Amino acid sequence: MDIQGVVAEGFEPVRDAFVRNFEVLGDRGAAVSVYRDGRKVVDLWGGTRDADGTEPWTEDTAQVVRSATKGVAAAVPLLLHQRGLLDPDAPVASYWPEFKAGGKERVLVRDLLAHRAGVPALDRGLTAAEAADGVSGPAAVAAQHPSWEPGTAHGYHAQTYSWLLSELVLRVTGRTLGSVLAEDIAEPLGVDFWIGLPDTEAHRVGRVAPVDPPETAGVLRTRPRRNVSEAYADPASLTRRAFAAIDPLPDENAPAYRAAELPASNGIGTARGLARFYAATIGVVEDGARIFTPATTQLAAREHSAGPDRVLVVNTRFGAGYMLHGPASPLLSPASFGHPGRGGSLAFADPEAGIGFGYVTNALAKSVTADPRAQALVRALKSAL
Repeated sequence: MDIQGVVAEGFEPVRDAFVRNFEVLGDRGAAVSVYRDGRKVVDLWGGTRDADGTEPWTEDTAQVVRSATKGVAAAVPLLLHQRGLLDPDAPVASYWPEFKAGGKERVLVRDLLAHRAGVPALDRGLTAAEAADGVSGPAAVAAQHPSWEPGTAHGYHAQTYSWLLSELVLRVTGRTLGSVLAEDIAEPLGVDFWIGLPDTEAHRVGRVAPVDPPETAGVLRTRPRRNVSEAYADPASLTRRAFAAIDPLPDENAPAYRAAELPASNGIGTARGLARFYAATIGVVEDGARIFTPATTQLAAREHSAGPDRVLVVNTRFGAGYMLHGPASPLLSPASFGHPGRGGSLAFADPEAGIGFGYVTNALAKSVTADPRAQALVRALKSAL
């Protein structure tokens, strides 16, 4: 495997793990990047830009990162809070009056960010076109009766998170979440990440595809706990319904899907962009840029939800828009905050270690929150610190 890029002295274990991901764990095309104390120390890529192709992955290849999008998207409402435009303790309905329907008048903005709003599923799944039109999704979640009393429990809002965040940001600013991200965060910071891919960047994006790890991978093939398996298998379960809020699932390689703004699932970017983004949430990056003040960083990483997740049917932890370190999604340390993407991608920050981390892949495995390839890279990074 021809691996390209650079690794600073002392971070060679990350390169070794990245190579092994291709040789043993079935990666097709991928990139990993790490910032430490605002300085880039790892920037590697290899394989093919398409999971089912032969054209090489290049320095600027970008990919769909699925739910790793959520962590980048959450920076937008937190930035609005930092600017005094959005109060985490205000009811969502104070900005979006229609949202109070069905008993949701007491849902707070911080409940929405921490998956406590109670609307992870819809009574009727939206088509791909409806999901992307900017109107049907917000209308559906506004009208939806909650699955539990909001604020009293949490459950992963796998798809509905798109419309909850999008409409909240639109009501506060009059701008779409993707445009705020582009104009106020990504472009000023020099981050290659988009929610709503511009036509000018489409040539950079590789094709993703599902893969199974090779038989030689040596991955521990344990059966999921019975209640988890049953939840994913039962069409009537909250788990299945949450992931089927868009039904049928869209083609992630379709230009129309990539151009849509779905802050829960269709962000597109580079590993370098993700690592730089997260580095800027915890401090100053190389050229003096940063996103969050220390107080906003603390808000992002402060535990808001913990324990049994009514959708994922495992114990999860969430801050204000970010998944936190735990058994379901191991990150670098208990101080870490970020988000995995179903199938492999992972990005996070660790304020104690000064780390911004990003890993993207086009080989989508069956993992939900803890992919073996991403975890191998995190363990290697930990050994290098």
